Amino acid sequence: MDYRSIFQDAVDQLHAEKRYRVFANLERIVGKFPRAIHRSGGAAREVTVWCSNDYLGMGQNETVISALCDAACKMGSGAGGTRNISGTNHPLVELEHELADLHGKEAALVFTSGFISNEASISTIARLLPNCLILSDELNHSSMIEGVKRSGSEKKIFRHNDLEHLEELLRAADPQRAKLIVFESVYSMDGDIAPIEAIADLADKYGAMTYIDEVHAVGMYGPRGGGITDRDGLADRIDIIEGTLAKAFGALGGYITGSRTVIDAVRSYAPGFIFTTALPPAIAAAATTSIRHLKESQEERSLHQRQAQATKKALTEAGMPVMQSETHIVPLHVGDPELCKKASDRLLDVHGIYIQPINYPTVPRGTERLRITPSPFHDDQLIGELCNALKEVWYALGIPFAAGSNEDPIGSDRIVKLTVPKSGG
Repeated sequence: MDYRSIFQDAVDQLHAEKRYRVFANLERIVGKFPRAIHRSGGAAREVTVWCSNDYLGMGQNETVISALCDAACKMGSGAGGTRNISGTNHPLVELEHELADLHGKEAALVFTSGFISNEASISTIARLLPNCLILSDELNHSSMIEGVKRSGSEKKIFRHNDLEHLEELLRAADPQRAKLIVFESVYSMDGDIAPIEAIADLADKYGAMTYIDEVHAVGMYGPRGGGITDRDGLADRIDIIEGTLAKAFGALGGYITGSRTVIDAVRSYAPGFIFTTALPPAIAAAATTSIRHLKESQEERSLHQRQAQATKKALTEAGMPVMQSETHIVPLHVGDPELCKKASDRLLDVHGIYIQPINYPTVPRGTERLRITPSPFHDDQLIGELCNALKEVWYALGIPFAAGSNEDPIGSDRIVKLTVPKSGG
């Protein structure tokens, strides 16, 4: 059997469908976020990154970096083993206490990534529940889908944020059967928010457990950065809150929080936790420092929301096809995988702006897009530069502007006038 050709054919298929991924070689620059060095073909130049998930720039925060360096100097670079085999370092214990407090839960458990925390936790919780029925939102992240699959439990998929459909499925289930509703707070590709309170009401009504993924909301929303459940005072209505340390907190890892009993059960039964090397103490110390800072400081969140809204406003006024979003996620519709990749390449090559293309299977075919994530450090000048660059790219590639906009093909030298408030939150 020609094994090599099988794998080559699989890669060739991605090329044929115009969705082969190319990774940008980036080197972030401390103190200059969102600027980074892009290396390609032996050349290096500074570019502006507009698609980082380090939403608040906490990965560049001096206090966070200092905590990481101090812990590494004192305790070394690695964890030394799994949690059971010498890997339960003191900074990691402190981090779990901090996370439990963040969400108002009895306990927390840290994993090496957000993907693993979802996959391992959902699969383990559902396996431990007798004859569990999982009800999963159709737009849930791949990590949640994998957790559902690995559980071996029966699943029902409810239409995205469709409460009537969810209740229909709950009503049809045996009232005595164990049920687990898994959903996200902020959906990262569209930027919409789940009806959390209404889902919790349905869970109470039909005797279901709830599991929410807050990875794109922790640090970003709520008076202490606990996410949408913190912002809306709903954390106590949700059984398990899952989050990440790798986005707004600027570090690495994933976690779940919940009752002490549930957390202990996952700790004791989840292979994805038991047999994985623990987070290094330096990473744990950095994450704890970031969480503590964002529990107290509103500055990063306030400025971030201002710049996100300013970006949406400027892009809309420039005639760009901004997809509706309730949050900090700013998706620009392209609708074609090849054009999406060409737009991303031209932005980088001509304008020094990096925004990765989002194609199938991350989003449905026909909804290919550029996903923009403003930060507090994307100031008004950078927003203006982004608008001008995008307009040039749209003209050059013949990508449709927003329906009803005043844009016409008068040339790529048209200048965008950016009008945003000078201050405020």
